[in-house]
Amino acid sequence: MPAFKIGSLNHVHVAVPDRPAAARWYSDNLGLEPVEAYEAWTQVSGGPLHLSADGGHSGVALFEIGGGHGATTLEMGAAFSVDAEQFVRFARGLEAGGIQAVGGDKLTKDDVVDFDLCYAYGFQDPWGNRFELNCFETESVKCDLIAPEGISPVRYW
Repeated sequence: MPAFKIGSLNHVHVAVPDRPAAARWYSDNLGLEPVEAYEAWTQVSGGPLHLSADGGHSGVALFEIGGGHGATTLEMGAAFSVDAEQFVRFARGLEAGGIQAVGGDKLTKDDVVDFDLCYAYGFQDPWGNRFELNCFETESVKCDLIAPEGISPVRYW
């Protein structure tokens, strides 16, 4: 059995040309509504609008395409959530290799991204499919990984 287990599906990245129009469509047709807890990300250039039917446990993240993204390059794929213990286990297991960062380099624990509300790792499988691993237990991750390992997380804003 592997030391790390992936968590639940959190959201899928969706590229749209008009985020407000897409939000209306997803609301009218699928019952998805904006997640208030993630609203700050919509204020960042290129940031996502998270929509969910279950209060943010799962959903879609709408990224408006065109004009570039100030926060990050749009990476289509799925994002999974794990608790802090699994997130730290994943990070520390990266030294063994086997997981690629987006673009093909070896993913390292220092590649962690600080999105204010969560920490994340972006990675790809051997076939180029992209994924994100999120942990919303930020204080635990700071205490158990960031501070003791001397990591300076990547920030896009």
